[in-house]
Amino acid sequence: MLSKSFNFYSSSITKQLIRLPFKKLTTVNRSTIFLSLKQCRYISHEVPKDKLIVFDTTLRDGEQSPGVTLKTEEKLEIARQLSSLGVDVIEAGFPIASQGDFEAVARIAKEVGPLMTGREKIGKPVIIAGLSRAAEKDIKRCFEAVSHAPLHRIHTFLATSDIHLKYKLKFDREECRRRAAAAVAYARTLCDDVEFSSEDSGRSDMDFLCRVLEDVIEAGATTLNIPDTVGYNNPEEYGRLIKYLIKNTRGSDKVIWSTHCHDDLGLATANTLSGILNGARQIEVSINGIGERAGNTPFEEVVMNIHTHPDYYPVYHTINTQQIYRTSHIVSSLSGMIIQPNKAIVGANAFLHESGIHQDGVLKNKLTYEIIRPEDVGVFNVNLVLGKLSGRNAFRARLEELGYSNMSEDDVNTAFESFKALADTKKRITDHDILALLSDQVSSSKSQRFELQSIQVVSGTHDMSTATVKLKDNSHNKELIDAAIGPSGPIMAVFGAIQRLVQRKIRLLNYEVRAVSEGMDALGKVSLRITEDIDDSENGEVKDSKKPSNAVYLGNGTDLDVVTASAKAYVNAINRMFEEEINAQTGRGRVLSFNRRIVDI
Repeated sequence: MLSKSFNFYSSSITKQLIRLPFKKLTTVNRSTIFLSLKQCRYISHEVPKDKLIVFDTTLRDGEQSPGVTLKTEEKLEIARQLSSLGVDVIEAGFPIASQGDFEAVARIAKEVGPLMTGREKIGKPVIIAGLSRAAEKDIKRCFEAVSHAPLHRIHTFLATSDIHLKYKLKFDREECRRRAAAAVAYARTLCDDVEFSSEDSGRSDMDFLCRVLEDVIEAGATTLNIPDTVGYNNPEEYGRLIKYLIKNTRGSDKVIWSTHCHDDLGLATANTLSGILNGARQIEVSINGIGERAGNTPFEEVVMNIHTHPDYYPVYHTINTQQIYRTSHIVSSLSGMIIQPNKAIVGANAFLHESGIHQDGVLKNKLTYEIIRPEDVGVFNVNLVLGKLSGRNAFRARLEELGYSNMSEDDVNTAFESFKALADTKKRITDHDILALLSDQVSSSKSQRFELQSIQVVSGTHDMSTATVKLKDNSHNKELIDAAIGPSGPIMAVFGAIQRLVQRKIRLLNYEVRAVSEGMDALGKVSLRITEDIDDSENGEVKDSKKPSNAVYLGNGTDLDVVTASAKAYVNAINRMFEEEINAQTGRGRVLSFNRRIVDI
């Protein structure tokens, strides 16, 4: 078996691969594509291992988590981090969904597609993929968005289970085969890298699925994705399915086989690993496992399983694992999806020990209770603490150490101003504080309509709270001032005043506040979700809403004062709401027929 000290980057075969120009991957000759995929393989003196292709769908399937809507700038920030992390493929979105989605995917292809930062040892930039239904209009739109990237992929799909064919698509198996093959054939006229997904593979008839996959291989597919769309399979079933398909599908050796597992029964990671053991060489995952319903396979869990068991799995990866923790928290902060403390790999408690027996063992030898070193995933105990006397150069140096080396001068200046303002009231500023400030900066659009100017709150134990809020309406270049009473406390008073200023009734769906770091002067970070609502109650306290809106808007805000942080988050969510309304009027919003749940593979 391979030695645990084997270094992929130092192997002679890999050095030859790295020197290959990545343009060879995009030649018209299909065999060239397949050859370059096979060249990902290296052979040790004892056992062959294959390169595991890591396909990240955080920006597509992950964004379909209930209540998650990322702005273009937030998607770009996540995409840059995914590229630096070392993922092989980024599924940037679903271009046909709306003009806004198309533009976001196109910008990722243009701005992130060519990046080599953090990928020097890999030797080529990330592949930018877009999703499309098995229809020419969708496929063409997808290609128009992703084609700006040096390496790009069209990912098209069609359901193959009888329950989907009968009740959703309403056509028979023969029509399914025809449409699948036609979609892939058309995609191949536009792009040499084409992936096909057979939606609901886990509940499809295996022999029929083999015939569909044979058709799409013949049509030119280069990757076949086998989704357990509803998280129905157990590891033994899913592994057996992958093995059966590879053995019984004509031409199976000409393509890369891929997994895509959902976590409805808590088995996504186990199923994905079973797929790898049975022949899959691509995994479709998302950061923190975010996605439809119970979510997708968590990126960090599969990667660290392989990293921790290098002699067990027949694959190796090229992920920079020390970027995992930071990536996880960027996605959590921008998406508003809070990471549970006991989450494997990236949770706050993942490397904490409270039991006296455990603490004693760790103090004597960390291997007694730690199978993963915290620093392997980017968790470091020592922070460079900055303060009000720290200068711009020290601040910029810390940004670069945190991975923000590509920030523009204007963005650095804006971040530095926020840092200095915080330093005036907080003595010690840690990495968590800086990351929270940067998250706020990314979430706050430069073209936001409303800007929070000031708040004044009067509150007591028995008296009703009152709040006076001043906003600036940038669309009309004027200041707005109003006040409101909050029977449930100062935060609801602030929300009521803001509602009066923007002249909308808003329903608060979710509200969470947490400390960014430790101490009495810790920053408070507020994440909330709102929807526009018509009700008869005051200050947004809805007792019985009969007609809730389908559109949910996320807001984030950070401040030493949690009331101010709440106001920032509320205004942030309202700005998203107004922006989405403008997008809908101009055709850039997501079309209503998709009903928010755009697609579930």
